[in-house]
Amino acid sequence: MDLSPTADQRALQAGTRELLARRFGRDRLRAAVESPALDRALWRELGAAGFFALRLPEADGGVGLGLPDAVLVFEEAGRALLPGPLVAGQLLAGVVPGAATGERVVGLCDVGEGGGRLWEHPADCDELILVEEPKADVRGGAYWNAPDWPALEPVRSVDPLTPLARVASYPRSAPRALDVPRLRREAALLTAALQLGSAARTVEMAVEHAGRREQFGVRIGAFQAVKHLCAEMLIRVEIARSAVYAASLTGRSLAVVGAKLLADEAAVRNARDCLQVYGGMGFTWEADVHLHLKRAWLRVEQWQGAAKAEEALASALLTEDIGV
Repeated sequence: MDLSPTADQRALQAGTRELLARRFGRDRLRAAVESPALDRALWRELGAAGFFALRLPEADGGVGLGLPDAVLVFEEAGRALLPGPLVAGQLLAGVVPGAATGERVVGLCDVGEGGGRLWEHPADCDELILVEEPKADVRGGAYWNAPDWPALEPVRSVDPLTPLARVASYPRSAPRALDVPRLRREAALLTAALQLGSAARTVEMAVEHAGRREQFGVRIGAFQAVKHLCAEMLIRVEIARSAVYAASLTGRSLAVVGAKLLADEAAVRNARDCLQVYGGMGFTWEADVHLHLKRAWLRVEQWQGAAKAEEALASALLTEDIGV
């Protein structure tokens, strides 16, 4: 299996990076930290660029690309720490009118068995879909408009860029059919792609800092301990990237489970190692390293927690059902 992106995919990824660098550079990132309300103008620009409609058929106004292409785009979003319910916007572009163009912001919350019930950017969303277990008459899913929001409890988020609320209770009427297993699988994969992008960015940050920071008249990148940290960070990224890309091509549930685990580990451990390279400077509010670590911690618990993923992998290995 060739996991290397094609020329068109590399162009798509480069174009996404250029767009985000132009519209969400460091100044906008720090402004979002201080005021995390969603930038509607940026959201609409993402919609106009096809960010959310990437996988919709061209006949429906979409770009007509596939899941591997979406993974590449989300990798860049994770690298830039782009805030907002990105996964929901991508997965529900063909479900909620206006979501594909960015005119409406849609939220997605898993309230099924084992679901975290955490809802991103609740104050910024126009629509909310609550994902629940399939019922006898539908494949699963529930849909409500304001003012029929579920009961919410404020939650203090570890990530200053991601306001959160917990769904305490919700009405059980007016269900809309959704392919819940597929939605959860793709949500986990796109979240893994966000983690991958963050992990790759922290490698760059560590290498850049090691190349300019001096101690005892020597750049710290010359120290063996720093070299080993950076090398281990890169290895984690490449392993996670291979797993995420492969899962996007096969679409298999177990492949997504493994990819999410590896991407989560790469994002968290790389951010921690990047903090070590930065030293005391990395722990300051002014540095961006802590933002990657906090975002990684948050994403670890979204759509597929580590404990549940490890249990799924262990069960598959014990039953030799590793091809599912």
